[in-house]
Amino acid sequence: MQSLFTAASGLSSQQKRLDTLASNIANVSTPGYKSTRVDFKDSLYSTMDNPVLDNDVENNLLGGCGVNLDATNIDFRQGIGMDTGIPLDFFIEGDGFFQVQKENGEVLYTRSGSFKTAAIDDVSYLVTAQGYFVLDDGGNRIMMPESNTEFSISDKGSISTLDGEYGTIGLFRFSNPGGLMPSGDTCYSETAASGASENDGNSVIVQGKLENSNVDLAQELTLLIRSQRAYSLASRALTTSDDMMGLANNMH
Repeated sequence: MQSLFTAASGLSSQQKRLDTLASNIANVSTPGYKSTRVDFKDSLYSTMDNPVLDNDVENNLLGGCGVNLDATNIDFRQGIGMDTGIPLDFFIEGDGFFQVQKENGEVLYTRSGSFKTAAIDDVSYLVTAQGYFVLDDGGNRIMMPESNTEFSISDKGSISTLDGEYGTIGLFRFSNPGGLMPSGDTCYSETAASGASENDGNSVIVQGKLENSNVDLAQELTLLIRSQRAYSLASRALTTSDDMMGLANNMH
């Protein structure tokens, strides 16, 4: 049974890795997308730490215990900036995040600066492509000038027109961004592992640019081939183990 479990755990783990690679490849052109990788644990170490049997003589430590998933890690390295010339496209130079709010009040964070305006009760607000409100450095929704009014944005996110300042796009940072939890649409939610968000005074905003995905397509395709081969080997091991057990049963 151990051989069946080992092969099955290999299939399950490689399927998770294939799904992650497929998501990375599918989002290679998505602004603000961050690539994800799947890491595995050392199976032999896990077995030595928690032996299968209490009898040290009979316990086969070299047998291992299959493939163990360690973690799914997000690579938050900055992507390359892409000029768009669109006034409501923003690129963050640095480690900061935009803070956005869903209609239900949930606060999320994103690196994607593809924004637009939306009118609610005759008031124009800055929102994301998904309709989430973009928040200022105090956690408030940002009101925008009317669509035909010219405006400019400073490198610190201050929105201004000839009539004065409208607000400031907030930039936030985390002590451990790797602890953020993906929430879909290139957004993330803070966790105990990431720590609480803090105002980021080091990052700057560039208007008329977007951050490209940081997915390395060549690397992803290479890992995809390796994972497909590993999946094939695990499938063959499962079939072989099943055949051997079938032969053993027929001998009785």
